[in-house]
Amino acid sequence: MALSKEIIDRTLGTPHGEQGYRVCEVLLDAGFQAWWVGGCVRDMFLEEIPDDIDIATSAHPDQISALFEKFDDTAAALGAIVVSLQGHTFEITTYRKEHELSNGRFPESVKFTDREHDASRRDITINALYWNPISSEIFDPYEGEKDLSEKLVRIIGDPNIRLQHDALRLLRVIRFRSLIEGQYHPDTFKALHENAKLISVLSGERRLREIEKILLGPHPEIAFEDLWETDVIEHLLPELHACKGVAQPSKAHNEGDVWDHTMQVIGSFTDDHGADTRWAALLHDIGKPVTFSIDSERIKFNEHATRGGEIAKTVLGSLQFPASRRDKICWLIEHHMMMGTFGSIDESRKHHWYYHPWFIELLQVFWLDIAGTTPSVFDLYESIIKDYNAFLDANPRPQKSLLSGDEVMVELGIQPGEKVGNILRALYEAQNKKEISTKKEALEFIGKIDI
Repeated sequence: MALSKEIIDRTLGTPHGEQGYRVCEVLLDAGFQAWWVGGCVRDMFLEEIPDDIDIATSAHPDQISALFEKFDDTAAALGAIVVSLQGHTFEITTYRKEHELSNGRFPESVKFTDREHDASRRDITINALYWNPISSEIFDPYEGEKDLSEKLVRIIGDPNIRLQHDALRLLRVIRFRSLIEGQYHPDTFKALHENAKLISVLSGERRLREIEKILLGPHPEIAFEDLWETDVIEHLLPELHACKGVAQPSKAHNEGDVWDHTMQVIGSFTDDHGADTRWAALLHDIGKPVTFSIDSERIKFNEHATRGGEIAKTVLGSLQFPASRRDKICWLIEHHMMMGTFGSIDESRKHHWYYHPWFIELLQVFWLDIAGTTPSVFDLYESIIKDYNAFLDANPRPQKSLLSGDEVMVELGIQPGEKVGNILRALYEAQNKKEISTKKEALEFIGKIDI
């Protein structure tokens, strides 16, 4: 079994691949084993050049740090050292065996071991692939290459025990299935379903990191359908789970219910959609279940955007989102329905909206909302884009705000938070309208503003 010469040459021909080779060379010359491991090897088998390269070694953390000038040993107690070589970073991990977990959250400690035991601790077979860039030798103790050829996602060992050891594997396993557009081993799928409730033991921060990786991946809609099928979503994001089975007006939404619409939305992501846009798109309609009503004409969701923003604030708070990102995503959700008013917007309001720092992302959410609807009618979106470009051509955007956030806080004696952002946006809008043009006027303006 071997990787193709073409993908090896292409990978080692990149600056990152070249330095990854060099890291292994340094370790091997010092008498230690060194292997590229996990996702980077999996990507190469899929004929893709890896973005990140992780390295497993027999060297202990102190031995690793002694070989490299630039390193971060923050996680040395868990066997991991991050080294930097020619501007490229690599996580080098000592072969290790994690102690069994009692709470399903994280390893309480690790024990350094050999390569075979190191492979046995990994979650799925296609992540237990090792490749030596010097000799081109492959170490594949769990037939990961064979599973990869079948696009099979299979947990190593007893899947129930492995999930109970670390509940984050519930999300990781589902993410990897969507990443390779694969299929589950029956025992793996059964274990995901039976252990779904374990997801609730994870901290918000760990859940956030893994969900964001799913959203930024190539097929988040596959992963979220799996989260539904395994019941994980009910314990992970119950507010999103509530969207299943909530009917929509059939004439406007041939795609189906609110959940079906949301899946079509996140299945429409393109490379220019950033993480915040994707979160807003995922949660943009979570206000619909609580605002569902039927009148004599049709199904309605009055004020669902406003309610959705309120619910999203709670959801994102539970995931320990940074406040600045949380507020931005909630703003996008709260305003995603207001595009219908743009046909009659006056010039003063155009200054407010078209110069708003989050307007482009609001446009992206609007585009995704349309793309997630069958039939998709982009006429209004295209007319707004046309008017937006014409407005900016006639009214060039000012280069920068007259005051920074730090200056606002010092001048007003306030702490970082939502109020600072609101003041800066009001200041920037006044500057755009040419109501103020100097720093002195800006200071006077924020002294009078009531937000």
